[in-house]
Amino acid sequence: MYDLEFNKNEDNLKRNWNQIKLQGEAIEKGGGAAASAKQKNNGKMLARERIEYLKDKEAPFYEIGLFAGYGMYEEYGGCPSGGVVGGITTVAGRQCIVVANDATVKAGAWFPITAKKNLRFQEIAMENRLPIIYLVDSAGIFLPMQDEIFADKYHFGRIFRNNAVLSSMGITQIAAVMGSCVAGGAYLPIMSDEALIVDKTGSIFLAGSYLVKAAIGEIIDNETLGGSITHAEISGVIDDRFPNDQSCLDRIKFIMDKIGSSTKAGIDRKKSIPPLKNPTEIYGLLPENKSKPYKTIELIERLVDNSEFEQYKKGYAATILCGYARIDGWAVGIVANNREVVKSKKGEMQFGGAIYSDSAEKAARFIMNCNQKKIPLVFLQDVTGFMVGSRSEQNGIIKDGAKMVNAMSNSTVPKFTVIISNSYGAGNYAMCGKAYDPRLIVAWPTAKIAVMGGEQAAKTLLQLEKSKTGTLTEEDEQKLLAKITDKYNSHTTAIYAASNLWVDAIIDPLETRNWISLGIEAANNAPIEKFNLGVIQT
Repeated sequence: MYDLEFNKNEDNLKRNWNQIKLQGEAIEKGGGAAASAKQKNNGKMLARERIEYLKDKEAPFYEIGLFAGYGMYEEYGGCPSGGVVGGITTVAGRQCIVVANDATVKAGAWFPITAKKNLRFQEIAMENRLPIIYLVDSAGIFLPMQDEIFADKYHFGRIFRNNAVLSSMGITQIAAVMGSCVAGGAYLPIMSDEALIVDKTGSIFLAGSYLVKAAIGEIIDNETLGGSITHAEISGVIDDRFPNDQSCLDRIKFIMDKIGSSTKAGIDRKKSIPPLKNPTEIYGLLPENKSKPYKTIELIERLVDNSEFEQYKKGYAATILCGYARIDGWAVGIVANNREVVKSKKGEMQFGGAIYSDSAEKAARFIMNCNQKKIPLVFLQDVTGFMVGSRSEQNGIIKDGAKMVNAMSNSTVPKFTVIISNSYGAGNYAMCGKAYDPRLIVAWPTAKIAVMGGEQAAKTLLQLEKSKTGTLTEEDEQKLLAKITDKYNSHTTAIYAASNLWVDAIIDPLETRNWISLGIEAANNAPIEKFNLGVIQT
């Protein structure tokens, strides 16, 4: 049934995904066996165990930021998952965000990527009006890097600002202090709606006993200073205390069971129908060679309900596909880069993956239509950028590209982005990259994100190096080119993007439907604002 190329493509994508899974499984071990055993010996559950116990038994846990911090802070021993585990799940039947400090990683200390990741969780909660549960077990800011996490706008303090904003929006926040809660971090649980603590293991104080002695000469132990009895029965800082992790988590379930429903966005949903065409064929349809053309429509038909995709302006501007479909029953508008080489009605050949003037205008109009109808947008990225050259410039590519960026930026319906393969240059922006507030943004293992492709970038960088160093022998030039190419390519991978939180997760392509459905279900909790386009060049 399938040819040799299909089988090679399938083997390549499955191999890439298996490598991602193995690396992810290693990250899930956090700070390692010894640190985990220490937690257990202290009567504490591990971060992932707490989440597993808290969430509904059959509910999936969609983890966000598993690869955060990957390859970073190696001089300090690394920071798996940024020292915090979190994602979207359901508790007592209510969809919510759960965030748990991983105390096996530097005692749950906050690195720069930890703050960035926590801010992402709060952003998702605000955008979708989801309750957020904090399972606190942290030693506070990682002092050797305090200058990179303490004082700037999107540093540690932004967390507490967001606590206040979430509260003003009426979004439920529940915090359980299940370990250390030190210094500025002590404000997080107390700025939440409900603040709970576990006896003996939980503690809250602005300064621990050693610092108190150094500062004011008082000699006191940490339990008396900021333990559960102190804060539940003397200071009144905490609402209630519990003998162990399980009983504390049970109280959170009890609270979540009582929360009222929110005003829905009104996104249309019908009964889910699986794709008519086999989704597993995606593995073989996506070429291993990223420059090779393929029919993007064939991927779409394996992602949407009943494989039904009603195209918008099908005969016009074929380098971009726009159209209506359903994913797991939810109505969606899809904007996808078509990777075929096509012939325009004007007779010119157009390269798949590039955005031309006509395709930018088509996408802009389609985005406006989806906003008019309250239909969420799904962007499927395999884009090499906007088309360059004299013909494109004379056709007004910059003006037409600006129309698409304007419409996409001002879009108020929920947006979701899947980076399938290439994501280069301004194409990343126009197709709703991270800077344009997609509710969720995920990558397939084959994703590449950069200003331009590795080969072109490396040759440009080589010319800059040659201008500095003077004449090079052909052998030295080839060595330098290879070194530059390897370094550049290592910074364009899906894992590199995930480590920096440019994407929320790297996913198996077969999980794409589930992630989009999850995102739309979350987005349906927040009313959709009126769409205003602003000023555009005509």
